[in-house]
Amino acid sequence: MNFVSIRVITDDVARLVGFYERVTGVPATWSTPDFAELVTPACTLAVASTRTVALFGTDSARPAANRSVITEFRVADVDAEHERLTSLDCEIVQKPTTMPWGNRSLLFRDPDGNLINFFTPVTPEAVKRQER
Repeated sequence: MNFVSIRVITDDVARLVGFYERVTGVPATWSTPDFAELVTPACTLAVASTRTVALFGTDSARPAANRSVITEFRVADVDAEHERLTSLDCEIVQKPTTMPWGNRSLLFRDPDGNLINFFTPVTPEAVKRQER
């Protein structure tokens, strides 16, 4: 099994895709006006309209209601990303902080309120875990 994608449901696909393009620097590939993907070497972030939810079952997903999943991106320099994101007017939840497990993390929200973590492994143990 290979984890390959996470999908975010939103009422405003263009707004959310534009946000993720700005913060990640990854251009989106649009399949329809209701579905786009940002493909990275490790995983794909898909963004889909609430209109697509009916394909999976009525009320199976709700936009802007996530309070349990954190979408994470490994970056080269969390502190530099913090400076860059501040200029993009992102809602910062937690400034760069070194976590007990050895990652330096920056938490912020996308326009729908979904939590995002940009992190950089900084301890030898954390770096080794990321080499997998």
